[in-house]
Amino acid sequence: MTKYIVGIDLGTTNSALSYVDKDSPSPEQPSPEILPIPQLVRPADLQTRPYLPSFLYLATPDEWPEGALDIPWSQNQTFLVGEGARELGAKTPSQLVSSSKSWLSHRAADREGAILPPDGDESARISPVEAAQRYLRHLAGAWESTHPEHPLREQHLLLTVPASFDAVARELTVKAAGFAGLSDVTLLEEPLAAFYAWLADMGDRWRESLQPGDRVLVCDVGGGTTDFSLIEVRDQDGDLALERVAVGDHLLLGGDNMDLALGHVLHEHLAQSNKTLDAAQQRALVLGARRAKEALLADPLLEKQTVTVLGQGRRLFGSKLTVELSRATLQQIVFNGFFPTCTANEVPEIGSSAGFLELGLPYVTDAAITRHLAAFLLHHSPERPPSHILFNGGVFNAPALRSRVLEIMGTWGTAPQVLEGSDRDLAVARGAAWYGTVRNRGGLRIRGGTARSYWIGMEVARPAIPGLPPPTRALCVVPHGMEEGTEATVPNQTLGLVVGQPATFKFLSCSTRPGDRIGTLLDEYTWPAELEETNPITTTLVADDLAPGTIVPVQVRVQLTEVGTLQLWCVSQEDGRRFQLEFNIRTP
Repeated sequence: MTKYIVGIDLGTTNSALSYVDKDSPSPEQPSPEILPIPQLVRPADLQTRPYLPSFLYLATPDEWPEGALDIPWSQNQTFLVGEGARELGAKTPSQLVSSSKSWLSHRAADREGAILPPDGDESARISPVEAAQRYLRHLAGAWESTHPEHPLREQHLLLTVPASFDAVARELTVKAAGFAGLSDVTLLEEPLAAFYAWLADMGDRWRESLQPGDRVLVCDVGGGTTDFSLIEVRDQDGDLALERVAVGDHLLLGGDNMDLALGHVLHEHLAQSNKTLDAAQQRALVLGARRAKEALLADPLLEKQTVTVLGQGRRLFGSKLTVELSRATLQQIVFNGFFPTCTANEVPEIGSSAGFLELGLPYVTDAAITRHLAAFLLHHSPERPPSHILFNGGVFNAPALRSRVLEIMGTWGTAPQVLEGSDRDLAVARGAAWYGTVRNRGGLRIRGGTARSYWIGMEVARPAIPGLPPPTRALCVVPHGMEEGTEATVPNQTLGLVVGQPATFKFLSCSTRPGDRIGTLLDEYTWPAELEETNPITTTLVADDLAPGTIVPVQVRVQLTEVGTLQLWCVSQEDGRRFQLEFNIRTP
C-alpha cells in the first residue's frame, strides 16, 4: 500500500529523483514531479538544487570544524555529496570520488573493493558500491525531509541503469540500494526511461507522431557517457506497440571530455603568454571553459566569451588571469572534434599503441561521437535507418549540437524527425516514475527484455592430448530480449556439474546477436568477436553427501527477475536438488 511511485536516476554525473502520487484524484495520470534536493554547496552552506551531482568528497580528519559537513538527516559526517563535493574535489582531486557508476560496470575492477578514489589515500578509499549507497542514502534523506510520513523504502521504487549494464553491474546496483535501506527496487534502462518521459509529455498524442515500421533512435550524451538505443514501432492486433530492438555499448565519452579539451586549448593560450597555472587553477580553467562553452552554444550571436581564473598566492590576492574562448575555437574543438562529419560506414578508432596502460576506467580512444553513432547504426540497423530521434542528456540542451547531429545523419540518407522532449537533464528520473505509473494504472509499455544474451562455457568431452586443453563450447542460457519475470530451462541439454570442490564457470555475454535462442551452441573456434567473456562464476557447489569432484547430471534453469537481475540454477536430473550459480563480482 505505497503512496508514491518514485523514479531514481543514479547518474554518472548527476542524480535526480522524480515521483507521482498514486492517490491523486485526477482521472488523468498525473505528470511526474521533480524533488528538489538539499545539499551542501560548501561546508555549512545547505542549499537546494533540482538534482544531485554524483560526486563524493572524503574529508580528512580535522579538515573542517565539527558539524560543518552535517546535513539535516545525517550528523557527524566525514564526507559530503553533491555540488559542494564537486567544488572541493576540483581543488583536491585525491579526495574526490567521481564516475563511480562507470567503475561499477568496469569488469576488470574489484567493484566491491576499496578502490576509489584511485589516487587517494588507500586507508580512506571506498568501493563503487559504497559510493552508490551514499548517493542513494542522500536521496532518501532528501525525500524523507519533505515526506516524513512516507519513508522512501516504503514507496514503489524504480532505479535506472544504463542499457549496456551487464548482469553483475545490475546485481551490484540492487545491492547498493539494499545497503542504503532500499530493499525493494525495480531496475529500468535509462534510454527507455527517457522515452517514457517523452510518452508522459505526449499522452495519447504520441500515436500522431509514430506509425508501424518507424524506428526511434534514443541518442543520449550526458556529462560523462554516451548511449544509443533503438525502439521500433510495431502493429499488434491493430494497435501500436513499442519494442526496444538494439542497445549500444556504454561509452565513457560526454560533455566532460569537451570541457577538458577546451580547457587544454585555453591553457596553451595562457602558456604562450608565459602564464603558468597550478593544479587548482587548471581545474578552475576547465570549469570556466564549460561555462563559456554553454554561453556560446546558448547565444549564436556571441563571438567570444572571457574565462577568468584567480591568481596564485597571497601577493597576487585579487589578481586574475583572463583568456578568451572564441567561437572559432569552439567550432574546431566541439563541432569538428566531437561531432565531425563522417560517412555512414566509418567506425571509430579502437585500442592504443602503448605497451603499458594505466588500469583506470576504459575510456574510448576516439572522441568522435558521430563515428560511434555511425558504427552503432551500421551494426544494428544497416538496412533500416532510424525514422525518428529522441535527444537526451545535458549535451543536447544546446540546439546547435542537436542540429549538428541531424545535419551529419542527413548526409547518410534522410535525417530522422525529432521527437521533442522536455528537460534532458531530468528526463530519465521523470520517465522512471512514469513507467512505474504505467505499471500501476495500466498503459503503454515498451517491450524488450534483456538487452544482452548470456552464455556459459561448457568443456567438451574428448581424449586427453598433452599440452592442449579441451575445447570449450558456448551455450546460450538467456536469449536477447528475454522478458523480466520469466523463467526457462535450457532445452535438450544435460550438463555435467562438478560439485564439492572449487570450480570456475566461464560466463559470456553479447549485445549484437538478437537471432540466437536459448540452447544455441557455438564452438570455441567459431565464437564471434562480439561474444565477450566477462567475470567468471567461481564457486564451490556444496553437496555434503557426495564426494568432492562428483559430476552431477543437471539441466540449467534461468530466471530473469522482475527486479531486472539474473539468476542461474542447475537442477539435478537424479534427485531434483538445485545449485545456484552466483556471479563473481571480483576480478579472478
